[in-house]
Amino acid sequence: MADFNYVDLGLKEYKACWDYQEERLQELTTQKRSTGKPTADNHFILVEHPHVYTLGKSGDEANMMANAEFLKKIEATYFKINRGGDITYHGPGQLVGYPIIDLEHYKIGVREYIERMEDAIIATVAEYGLEAGRKEGATGVWLQPDHKVRARKICAIGVRVSRYVTMHGFALNVNTDMRYYNYINPCGFASSAVTSIQQELGKEISMDEVKEIAKKKFNEAY
Repeated sequence: MADFNYVDLGLKEYKACWDYQEERLQELTTQKRSTGKPTADNHFILVEHPHVYTLGKSGDEANMMANAEFLKKIEATYFKINRGGDITYHGPGQLVGYPIIDLEHYKIGVREYIERMEDAIIATVAEYGLEAGRKEGATGVWLQPDHKVRARKICAIGVRVSRYVTMHGFALNVNTDMRYYNYINPCGFASSAVTSIQQELGKEISMDEVKEIAKKKFNEAY
């Protein structure tokens, strides 16, 4: 069982949090270069962002359907970033997790790292009576993933790995304002294929409670 060093940043602007991640990543990769050994130091950032859209390095800009003027109107920002995956949305009511950990220390590869992240999210939403799983050909966590019409994404995942040290991570919709998905094709899928815990249960969920459950499930997953 892992014992991650969780850092709760509360509500933080995306760019400031991205810079914070990059600084922690550089610390760990520099340490690895100097010692020639895996590092047990790790950071697991939990955060919510003001409204923002991010496009992964392999993403299609056509999936961002709002122009700069409209983004200003809805008080949202837009960044092209260095993680994998396509376009996604972050905003208040969404639990974002950025593990900055050395995969060599945990003796796992990138694919297994992502699968364990998915397992932890699946276990987290299960605590709310939601049965989730993986969708073939797509990263992330879905409800009814095998249903052609009703499959809907509840958690997006996109990571970057440098010298086996990770950054970026997951975005779990808890009490997310789902209207913001109307302006993108999230990860290349239609906006109707996105959901949240609140939307599924019909009531607002305690973010602090979700954080504590997620911490437990991530510690168990690794």
